Amino acid sequence: MLYNADCIEILKTLRPNSIDLIFVDPPYFLSNGGKSIHSGKVVSVNKGDWDDKSKYDNHLQFTKEWLQQSFRVLKYGGSIWISGTVHNIFDVKKYLDEIGFKIINIVVWHKSDPPPLIYKNKLKFSYELIIWAKKDGKHTFNYQDMFDINGEEMQDVWTIPAVQMSEKKFGYHPTQKPEALLERIIKACSNIGDTILDPFSGSGTTCYVAKRLNRKYIGIEKEKEYFNISKRRIDSI
Repeated sequence: MLYNADCIEILKTLRPNSIDLIFVDPPYFLSNGGKSIHSGKVVSVNKGDWDDKSKYDNHLQFTKEWLQQSFRVLKYGGSIWISGTVHNIFDVKKYLDEIGFKIINIVVWHKSDPPPLIYKNKLKFSYELIIWAKKDGKHTFNYQDMFDINGEEMQDVWTIPAVQMSEKKFGYHPTQKPEALLERIIKACSNIGDTILDPFSGSGTTCYVAKRLNRKYIGIEKEKEYFNISKRRIDSI
């Protein structure tokens, strides 16, 4: 199921304790007029009003509210994975603790192909953080599936390249996550037939991978352009 709507509005309509796994790639609030390099070209870091904290009445309250609603709809023992950088992840951690989530791990997603720096006055940015937390109860963790990926116990630093061009054939989203990343998360913390939720579904990677892995999915995307991309992408399976 896909919704072209505000995530808070839709989350409030979902049944309590009905979701097995949530993946959240929320606004990082990086859109501040800066510059970056993408595909060898200098580009603006501005992604849209949805990533500009000045466009929100209270961006911290917004963060807290989607986390509260996520807690409400998540099953006991259900997992939530939330990606971020220093721009948002500390606020997320604070509210996870306040709301009652239990943090299991913090995964470092090491990007094997990060873009070069424009200004040579700092270290190159090559990672994002992903917090794995749960609601009280026994959580799903498919240990053997994770062991089999590398032939050893899965560690909390994952080296995965950025999105491949083949994953963008239905359209481009500026913060799209690689399918390999979502496949690992979904396989780790859910089983066939489980329901996966992504409240900021963007170009639909979470829902696309969930469908491919025989999970049910709910995706919420406010921007019509990205909603249409995700629908075309998911319908292609």
